[in-house]
Amino acid sequence: MGYARKVGWVTAGLVIGAGACYCIYRLTRGRKQNKEKMAQGVSGDVDDVGGCPGARYNDWSDDDDDNSENKGIVWYPPWARIGTEAGTRARARARARATRARRAVQKRASPNSDDTILSPQELQKVLCLVEMSEKPYILEAALIALGNNAAYAFNRDIIRDLGGLPIVAKILNTRDPIVKEKALIVLNNLSVNAENQRRLKIYMNQVCDDTITSRLNSSVQLAGLRLLTNMTVTNEYQHMLANSISDFFRLFSAGNEETKFQVLKLLLNLAENPAMTRELLRAQVPSSLGSLFNRKENKEVILKLLVIFENINDNFKWEENESTQNQFSEGSLFFFLKEFQVCADKILGIESHHDFLVKVKVGKFMAKLAECMFPKSQE
Repeated sequence: MGYARKVGWVTAGLVIGAGACYCIYRLTRGRKQNKEKMAQGVSGDVDDVGGCPGARYNDWSDDDDDNSENKGIVWYPPWARIGTEAGTRARARARARATRARRAVQKRASPNSDDTILSPQELQKVLCLVEMSEKPYILEAALIALGNNAAYAFNRDIIRDLGGLPIVAKILNTRDPIVKEKALIVLNNLSVNAENQRRLKIYMNQVCDDTITSRLNSSVQLAGLRLLTNMTVTNEYQHMLANSISDFFRLFSAGNEETKFQVLKLLLNLAENPAMTRELLRAQVPSSLGSLFNRKENKEVILKLLVIFENINDNFKWEENESTQNQFSEGSLFFFLKEFQVCADKILGIESHHDFLVKVKVGKFMAKLAECMFPKSQE
């Protein structure tokens, strides 16, 4: 009797251990396949903050479809011997369990499927996991689930009502860059909502500081810039970034093309607000800003930068503000535009640019700038 009991315990241990190994295999395989699959800034559905897009991303592999059900590893229990009736039944049950697991993953993989949407009770469990867990890989998986669900407008309200905003924002204090990036993506999706923005504004300074001090061109920096861009779609919270505009111009000059485009989106939001015109003109800009207008720079970067300059020029009444122009210091964007001849020399150096549209846009901007600075009444 004692021997049979020992055998039973050993067998049970083998079953449990093998099952745990299989679960770890599935988790590890999913994380490896999807580490790079979270798209940032992908246009999604639009909520009630002025048409700001919410990022929707998918962390599940696309190869778990019905045609690849036999590709995964199926663990068979030790008693499922080939050639025996009991073994055949055990192997069939193991295959069925593996198939159900693969189909569950497949359902989560479809962004248009209702199965990707968690119920409020399930969202509550995920938030508890985020709040209580200290394991980076668990936090990453939980934040991915929250981010996927935060891409849906109705879930943004549910997550807020469950107290999810401060729970996710607390993760911003982590030193793990992967976890921090996922938290920023979740907050970015949640920020496509007016009430959520009102509650998230208290974290803007922290996000701004983290974004500026993060490694240049890193995923964390880009995720932070996207969140700040969403938070500045309306004019209500733009003033909170006034002291950081110089840093954004520095990131624009030093960053790669992706960073440049993201900073331009943020600056364009600010430039469209007349109340932010003075703050933009006060910002210190790198001396290398003028050198961006050359034939080597991306055409879209030049055009977007010109749009920002045009908005600032339109919003700033040069004649009315002539008496206050001494408030702007050397090296500011104001002097970059005010020193017309220097600015013209830098920008008109683009005359040799191969793109005709760029030449036309630059010419129109320079003519408009000259007209505003030197009106006909002063000629």
